[in-house]
Amino acid sequence: MTSPFQIMHSMTSDRSALDGKAITKQTRARVFAFAKPYKRSILGFLGTIIVSTFLGLLPPLLIREVFDDAIVNGDGGYINILFLFLVAAALGEAVLGLVERYLSSRIGEGLIYDLRVRLFDHVQRMPIAFFTRTQTGTLISRLNNDVIGAQRAFTGTLGTVVGNVIALTGTLIAMLLLEWKLTLLAIVILPFFVLPARRVGAGLSDITREGMNVNASMNNTMTERFNVAGALLVKLFGRHKAEADDFSDRAGRVRDIGVRSAMYSRVFLAALTLVGAIGTALVYWWGGHQVIDGDITPGTLVALGLYTVRIYMPLTSLSNARVDVMQAFVSFERVFEVLDTPNVIQDADDAVDLPSPARGEIRFKNVTFRYPNPAEGTPESLGGREQTGSLDDVLRGVDVDVTPGQMVAIVGPSGSGKTTMTSLVPRLYDITSGAITIDGHDIDSVTQDSLRKTIGVVSQDPHLFHDTVGSNLRYARPGATDAELVEACRAARIHDVIADLPDGYDTVVGERGYRLSGGEKQRLAIARMLLKDPAIVILDEATSHLDTENEAYVQEALAGALEGRTSLVIAHRLSTITDADQILVLDDGRIVERGTHEQLRRSGGLYEELYETLVRAEVE
Repeated sequence: MTSPFQIMHSMTSDRSALDGKAITKQTRARVFAFAKPYKRSILGFLGTIIVSTFLGLLPPLLIREVFDDAIVNGDGGYINILFLFLVAAALGEAVLGLVERYLSSRIGEGLIYDLRVRLFDHVQRMPIAFFTRTQTGTLISRLNNDVIGAQRAFTGTLGTVVGNVIALTGTLIAMLLLEWKLTLLAIVILPFFVLPARRVGAGLSDITREGMNVNASMNNTMTERFNVAGALLVKLFGRHKAEADDFSDRAGRVRDIGVRSAMYSRVFLAALTLVGAIGTALVYWWGGHQVIDGDITPGTLVALGLYTVRIYMPLTSLSNARVDVMQAFVSFERVFEVLDTPNVIQDADDAVDLPSPARGEIRFKNVTFRYPNPAEGTPESLGGREQTGSLDDVLRGVDVDVTPGQMVAIVGPSGSGKTTMTSLVPRLYDITSGAITIDGHDIDSVTQDSLRKTIGVVSQDPHLFHDTVGSNLRYARPGATDAELVEACRAARIHDVIADLPDGYDTVVGERGYRLSGGEKQRLAIARMLLKDPAIVILDEATSHLDTENEAYVQEALAGALEGRTSLVIAHRLSTITDADQILVLDDGRIVERGTHEQLRRSGGLYEELYETLVRAEVE
């Protein structure tokens, strides 16, 4: 039977999201498809609810027998039998309650698992462009709040609605069979409770929604201020008191809302208790007169009084059943929005693995690229309306041949397309026209997994997880031995630093690796790349933010890391790529010069201008 707290949950639900909503056939079909693996469990769950509900109808009838038959006739043996039946009914309800809870949790947790795994896998496979326009908090909310809301459709809403319908129907039938006039009396006072209770519910809904919004705002503040970068910014700008005052204001608002919510809830519970007491009193009052007049028996009156309490909460709960059902389906729809968001970078149906080991030959054939807008079908809540595409081509007619083992440096003014060009090789974006091949295989015709296994990337700000040094290294190769970690770290000139850490390779590096210096993070990223052992290495300004000493360490590590590998190197400091086999000079998306360092210096073009400017700045 529905508890007052379940009714309150329904009443406090935010109905604003349901305005104009309707459950489509397609949504229902997809929901049932997710529920199909749990068909037997759902049937068992509903079966236990039905049996448990009917068992709950037995005690008032048995008590009626105690008053009208056993006591009147002085039959102690019959009382003993009725006692055993009462105990058996209670035990049966208890056992069925355990079974119902087991099946409910099995269905609910299984559904949560299925939805979360599907969502996580789908989101992980989305292209980088998806993450640049979608808020992380939105995705986390879908994985947590909406998945749990969808799960509630089966373990909460379904069981509550079915249980209430059966309990109400069975109770009313039993009451009508016992005495229809008293049954009507018990029902007729219900509107005097339901209408005020719904007004209380509307108020609870408003303040609950406000409380959720303020709490969400506080959570967002804590997320931004409690990470290393946020905490550092607050300290550097001396904003501690302002931040504390702002947080205090919002926390105070949550406190006030909590007090109001508690009073609203108490009023509701008091009203529920009062109406139940009044209804029961009226039944006993009128029924008592009927007993005196001989119209009904005392046992019938007692049974009706017990049944009266059972009809108020189910009726009230069912008045909100549509809201509960709609909320559950809205949660499903929000989950489906993410699952239906198109992934424009997919393996071709006939895609094959890139042959391994790869030789490392790379070719750009008349490549043109423009950053895309969100794919058609991307929902507005996930950045579907944002025009994130570039107005003009970022790369124009790029032709490059990179032979195996060659080091190719890419230089040019800011915004010329250097990073964009290297991001196309591992297919983080799909080119607009032209072709890119590796060892003669078009990257569109090979699987993304095999393509990315062939490529290692070290960026100017490498990402490290809040985990141990060893775990961050093994992200590249989970099965790597301790000896292999040490070997890679020695090659990256970082082993001695790690050995001096408090726990060596078991030292936690902190969020984004903040416990390490910039140069140490770079060398650790190089070691991670070496463990991956790729044929092609992409270095995106890996030394641009380092001081001279750290740059020397990283350059020494890179010299060994690039040996025997094809490499594409984006260089901010041109003095670091003077030994490149080939230098490409990009300007406004086009390759305007190419050649060796000496050749480009002699040509007196853009490279010479950049070199003189940057080298002069380095010297100064």
